[in-house]
Amino acid sequence: MDTQELKHLQNKAKEIRQLTIQEIGNLGLGHIGGSLSIVDILTLLYYKMMENIDPLDPRKEGRDKLVLSKGHAGPALYSVLADKGYFPKEWLMTLNQGGTNLPSHCDMNRTPGVDFTTGSLGQGSSAAAGIALAEKFKNSGATTYLIIGDGESQEGQIWEMGMFAAQYKLDNLITFMDYNKLQIDGTTSEVIDLEDIVQKWNGFGWFVQRVDGHDIEVLEEAVLKAKAQSEKPSIIICDTIKAKGFSPAQGLQSSHHMAFSKEVAQKALDDLLAE
Repeated sequence: MDTQELKHLQNKAKEIRQLTIQEIGNLGLGHIGGSLSIVDILTLLYYKMMENIDPLDPRKEGRDKLVLSKGHAGPALYSVLADKGYFPKEWLMTLNQGGTNLPSHCDMNRTPGVDFTTGSLGQGSSAAAGIALAEKFKNSGATTYLIIGDGESQEGQIWEMGMFAAQYKLDNLITFMDYNKLQIDGTTSEVIDLEDIVQKWNGFGWFVQRVDGHDIEVLEEAVLKAKAQSEKPSIIICDTIKAKGFSPAQGLQSSHHMAFSKEVAQKALDDLLAE
């Protein structure tokens, strides 16, 4: 990635954070923390890595797909999809309101561009593995991307999927773990400690990398390495900061789902623009 492209993607990530803060801020309540921690991952995927995606044909055959298993981070995905032209940006101001097409958690039947309905933690991971296996059967060459949370990784279903994907050599499945180390009830180490997370996934037979989840250049390198290896599913464990870019609650557990005024949202936007 050259310097100009990197700068473009970094600026795009900042724009997506702005849209997400405005989107949740208009409602005054939402999952700001886990949405903002995955913005850089989403930016790299949708503006650089994902192939054959088309806002005019959201169900296009042979496209790369994303399953956002931590479906409560839907507002960040909505911001990306709106910016890409899957639906009007005005929809963002209807988040989780009556009659909206943008519910609190992702819904493939209501939101153009959402590849799978998620929200019940762990289930999106199984769906992604099933999609990847189907694409193998079809020999489509498509990659299935999956984003899981760290709190979500305390669910047994995540590890069932881990065994399944390794058994069927799903090298077309690339998973990102949003490892911000905070969940609704506290730190992951306090609730159910996940470490040594690299050793765990290695033990399940996956190709494992651990990177800075906010460094777009490093994330790209990790994706390219994942795509280059064969016969193993991949996981990229992303060390992230909860509510990255939202100054009033960046790095705080309270940002998981919080209420905040439009004045607080504007303060966050001003601080973000000043970076």
